[in-house]
Amino acid sequence: MVKLATICYLDNGKELLLLYRNKKEHDVHAGKWIGVGGKLEKGETPQECAVREIFEETGLQAKPVLRGIITFPEFTPDHDWYTYVFTATEFEGDLIDCDEGTLEWVPYEDVLSKPTWEGDHTFISWLLEGKPFFSAKFSYKDDELVDSHVDFYE
Repeated sequence: MVKLATICYLDNGKELLLLYRNKKEHDVHAGKWIGVGGKLEKGETPQECAVREIFEETGLQAKPVLRGIITFPEFTPDHDWYTYVFTATEFEGDLIDCDEGTLEWVPYEDVLSKPTWEGDHTFISWLLEGKPFFSAKFSYKDDELVDSHVDFYE
């Protein structure tokens, strides 16, 4: 089976908004710093999902831009995950408390020192470096990255 999800990194020109996953029980992302996002709902486009998830988790209205697609084979038992990766430099509103974790603006130079998935570390580097649109595959076994592949598109 396949699950579809989005992840977005809001960018204020010097920092990325990250979510430290520390509030939900049985969270596959517990203890990690990730972007905001979540699963697509029935009939929803990835763009609509990103806008909705950003608002639900941050209280901000944003205009996310699709930057890549990542395949995570068997990331959860019996499910491959396809994740649409977005960034947003246009947003407005006031941050709210997120029930999934703690939101924090993290300076670019500190982003990669935060605990995250190894694959996330890789594609966040691509985002910060301004790499072109990408399609990637990250395979994990017992939370360890065991294989990866990427194609960039100009």
